Amino acid sequence: MTSKRIFRILLLFTIVFVFIQCKNDDDDPPRTLNIPPPVEVQLNPALVELGKEIFRHDTFGDEAFWSGVLELDKAILGEANGGFGPGLSPSTALSIGLKVDATALPQSVVDGINDGSVDLDDPLTTAALLSLDAVVGVKGNFDNTGNLISTGITCALCHSNVDNSFAEGIGNRLDGWANNELNVGAILGFINNASLADILKVDQVTFNSVVNNWGPGRFAPVLLMDGKVTKPNGDLATLIIPPAYGLQGVEKETYTGWGEISYWNRFIGVLDMGGLGSFSDPRLNDPDKFPLAVERGLFDVTSAENLIDDDKLEALLQYQLSLLPPKPDPSTYNEQAAIRGKMIFEGKANCVSCHAGAAFVDNVLHTPESIGIDGFEANRSPTGMYRTPPLRGLFAKQSSGFYHDGRFASLNDVITHYDNHFELKLTSLEKSDLVEYIKAL
Repeated sequence: MTSKRIFRILLLFTIVFVFIQCKNDDDDPPRTLNIPPPVEVQLNPALVELGKEIFRHDTFGDEAFWSGVLELDKAILGEANGGFGPGLSPSTALSIGLKVDATALPQSVVDGINDGSVDLDDPLTTAALLSLDAVVGVKGNFDNTGNLISTGITCALCHSNVDNSFAEGIGNRLDGWANNELNVGAILGFINNASLADILKVDQVTFNSVVNNWGPGRFAPVLLMDGKVTKPNGDLATLIIPPAYGLQGVEKETYTGWGEISYWNRFIGVLDMGGLGSFSDPRLNDPDKFPLAVERGLFDVTSAENLIDDDKLEALLQYQLSLLPPKPDPSTYNEQAAIRGKMIFEGKANCVSCHAGAAFVDNVLHTPESIGIDGFEANRSPTGMYRTPPLRGLFAKQSSGFYHDGRFASLNDVITHYDNHFELKLTSLEKSDLVEYIKAL
């Protein structure tokens, strides 16, 4: 064998060896989990700080509704203190998911709670906590003698939680976290709800039987616009309260893509919170889809006193965009499984076709048929479709279930749904690995 031929054989062997080695290297999974940082946007610090104040404390003048019509202040005080009913003690308030900001409590109150000298079963203690601005998302107004005279609500009622650092339901604020324990229905059943029952054309007993069965973390933002109490299968037609963090790079804030963030803030502020502001959307002027909205003129609301103006909405937007999604504790997921799950997410399962980029969203609306679910909630909106939900920080809402109505109790249920719908043929291990990756986001 000539030396030239030997050289050629050795060269060919070397090329084949290098090719095989490179291929093996490519097949080896990475040893550490690489998740891109969340999207961050340029913000005005002064507006962020102003938006924080609005988010936490601004009622937009909705005391006119919550006290003037629904008499929340009198329901809190109870009959024994000049109101009606049993009153709302701190113990009851905590049991229905209201939260207390521990940083607003003076040391004397902290000591009183610890030694039992502060009566947590007395509605007047709730009034005292309101005077300290300590009840998250609920604002009390008092006369010069210290009597509670009106009460309103803020964005923080539904979209803030606490870290339970002092006690269950009492701790440091977690702005943007959905209050999964808040029983909105129980609150609506506690107040003077005759006017709400009238809108639905039912008596108060019937109204209470509905809202008292909503359960924690659920709400029906368009109930008083379309009158739909239940789904075709008989389940109550409610949505899961969503988080307000992680909206950077997300163009569709709501489950069904009604509009961008400031649109929805105005919608909720005027139409659901009862704030003093103007709102207009001709899509609500649809007697078939939104009969109650048409009857009540909600497609074009004008207020002489506009407390939900563009300047406030811009500041509120800036603050919401400052709320980055929370990072999961590494001890809550298996990193090696998550690494494998990422490969499946980007490969065999092709989750990235919808959950794309650093925001894990495609900002596209999808038909119910394309994602294999019913169109009930989509059809309660002007779009008739569902948005792609962002995935970061999902661990913070695991207790309430997944999707707009919590229909999937676990992430594994979500993955199994899409495995069946798209015929992915995922193994049990692959599903488990996908779960670990999503938990790590």
